[in-house]
Amino acid sequence: MIRYKKDTDHIVTLTLDMSGRSINLINHEIAEAFIPVIEHLKREKSRGLLRGVIITSAKKSFLAGGELEYLYQAREPEEIFRFAEKLKGILRDLERPGIPVVAALNGAALGAGFELALACHYRIALSGPRAWLGFPEVQYGLIPGSGGIVRLMWLMGVEKAWPILSSGRRYTPQEALQAGLVDELADTQREMLDKARSWLLRNREGRRPWDRSGGAIPGGTAREHGVAAVIRQLATRLASRTHNNFPALQAILNILAEGSRVDFDTASRIESRYYTGLLCSQASKNMIKAFWFDYNFIKEGGNRPKGFGKFRPRRVGIIGAGRMGSGIALACLNHGLSVVLKDVSKPIADRGREYVRQRLEEWAAEGRKTETEREDMLNRIQTTESSRDFEECDLVIEAVFENRMVKQKVMREAEEFMDDYALFASNTVSIPITKLAEGSLRPENFVGLHFFPPAEEVPLVEIVRGARTSDETVARAFDFVRAIRKTPIVVKDDWGFFAARVQNTYILEGITMLQEGYPPALIENLGRQAGMPFGALALADSLGLNMVLRYENQAAEHYGAKYVQHPAVGVLKAMLEELQRPGQQKRAGFYDYEAGGASRLWPGLAEHFPVSVEDFDRQELENRFLFAQVLEAVWCMQEKVIHSVAAANLGSIHGWGFPAFKGGVIQFMHDFGPEAFIRQCKDYESKFGQRFRAPRILPGLLGLK
Repeated sequence: MIRYKKDTDHIVTLTLDMSGRSINLINHEIAEAFIPVIEHLKREKSRGLLRGVIITSAKKSFLAGGELEYLYQAREPEEIFRFAEKLKGILRDLERPGIPVVAALNGAALGAGFELALACHYRIALSGPRAWLGFPEVQYGLIPGSGGIVRLMWLMGVEKAWPILSSGRRYTPQEALQAGLVDELADTQREMLDKARSWLLRNREGRRPWDRSGGAIPGGTAREHGVAAVIRQLATRLASRTHNNFPALQAILNILAEGSRVDFDTASRIESRYYTGLLCSQASKNMIKAFWFDYNFIKEGGNRPKGFGKFRPRRVGIIGAGRMGSGIALACLNHGLSVVLKDVSKPIADRGREYVRQRLEEWAAEGRKTETEREDMLNRIQTTESSRDFEECDLVIEAVFENRMVKQKVMREAEEFMDDYALFASNTVSIPITKLAEGSLRPENFVGLHFFPPAEEVPLVEIVRGARTSDETVARAFDFVRAIRKTPIVVKDDWGFFAARVQNTYILEGITMLQEGYPPALIENLGRQAGMPFGALALADSLGLNMVLRYENQAAEHYGAKYVQHPAVGVLKAMLEELQRPGQQKRAGFYDYEAGGASRLWPGLAEHFPVSVEDFDRQELENRFLFAQVLEAVWCMQEKVIHSVAAANLGSIHGWGFPAFKGGVIQFMHDFGPEAFIRQCKDYESKFGQRFRAPRILPGLLGLK
């Protein structure tokens, strides 16, 4: 568990090596193992037989954080609080004045693992592309619970600690050095340990800022006017951005504000109390479910066709050097693949390469890429106007204009030169893959790969299986998406696929509220307060009202005589046909758009869709937004458009921004309460119509008889 080795200079090396695991985790087991080690170090220290301590790992990573399975199951506040305080006590004993301690970070140190590193007096990280460091806890609705917030505040100050703690960002060793999270880097394991020993021999005593007489938090405390003003500004921005739907972020800010006003140990207890409350909250359980359990189900191939070896793409062709194609190229380059970027002329293709270069410069300025990495990525992109350059590509993706004839034309041109075993993928958002594949030389190798803008950032890709797409092609497409570190969800080739189809229900519900006489500003604000990233009317404009109506027309065609027209259709037709306001692209939709990018709700809405509702039930309106999406997702599961709860949850969060604190569309029903959800559906169906009818699989999906 913890190997103890002492050299002739009285320097002890503690090597973390949890048995039966590929990584080290913080749990009760390792906490118990630390206690006798700490006691022994205290005795050695009292006898003058200890010069310093190095903590490292026998695994490929250093310490990967807390055990999320345990955290997900934890329910008893007293037990959670006691364990948090126990870990704090161990780390406190480790750092107390007298003997210096170095963290030799030979790999990833995340969450509680990085909290252990922060409890050491000096940190040396081994350089490497996957040696991530930092505090990702907020991504699971949690916060550091072993003193990490308080230590970082004391080391950096309130203002600098906030973005590190609140972003959940994982830092490379180079980025961590630039941010001040580590003190030094090493290129090899031997060099790292040698540097650790050298530092210990030069520094005879370790004493943290909070243990020094007169020690102070950099920049001051919340008792001082300047810091208090910063905290107020941060609180205002946080409320504006999240509408206080993410309690972990609020807790971090509260700990910084309250903890800066008291001594270190009191601040640590404050941190433990907030940590306990969050771990018991439903928002945290929802986010752990989505971003740990659901993510790992997909990552481990839960929806990947079985029986096919792993596909390892090396070279990817991309047709279309616009923002989407260039973003896909950047995503591929960022994970070691080579790219052939084609457009109608080489100068146009070069514009795509220029977009990649500009984004890489931004990443370099942020410390996310070194100059060497940037040059290597640019050297792996080839621009061209000839499909002949696709000869050695394992996969070609088209990302051209949303027109069936154009897409089939570029597909046929590419397939002439592609290897018989290579895949061809379309990034279409609305054209059926089966229809596109009719022009393919190898329809069994044809698949949909639906990226979401910006493609280099959004972590989701829909894999769309056409009628003739083979299982092997789906498996290889799945492997490609995983190779570029994105989350693949496999969907049926049906109208709107999954993400666009369900997202459209949010837009249509907002438009329906406008038709019912609700104020447009209220509609937009309540959509965001419910947890959606954009108001429904703004999202309609961004997508284009033609596209919103196209999806609804596809639904009408799909369901035939069973189709019941959505009440929003009348408003859409009026906006498009009578008012000639098709959306943001024409600078005229539900909003007016200025040349500089500013927008405001169109004043003409009051004339054409007058406000007639004076009183409203805020919770009911927010529920309508969310219930509409959830029920459509359940219909997608019933119709086999999507094949797992995990894919539905993550697809909804990453695909169009369903509230992460609800855990996704299916987890939302468990959060709401299964019986209560079904009762509410019946109530809304009676009030608002068939679109709130519960699909027949719903009770079974929720575990009800």
